[in-house]
Amino acid sequence: MLYKFKSKDYGDVIMLEPNGRRVLEIIGKDAGPKGIILPEQMPAAIAALHAAVEAEELAEKEAGVVQGDGPGLRQRALPFVELLQRNHRAGHEVVWGV
Repeated sequence: MLYKFKSKDYGDVIMLEPNGRRVLEIIGKDAGPKGIILPEQMPAAIAALHAAVEAEELAEKEAGVVQGDGPGLRQRALPFVELLQRNHRAGHEVVWGV
């Protein structure tokens, strides 16, 4: 399954199911097949994603682990954060599964 996040003010952001589910769980949204993020929910979502990225990087540093072959949460979440920031400024929602 893919998550395709759509909005009026940014190109579509597409994520594989595990990554999309993780991002949605971090921001406190149900990772169902359809959903919406309202503009007033976006600042908290952005803050939650930044906090999760920092926590992941701190945990890796403390464990002495170098990030594996694939991208980490920072790289996966960056386009999604940009999507939220731009749509928050414009006052538009972000949807998926519609």
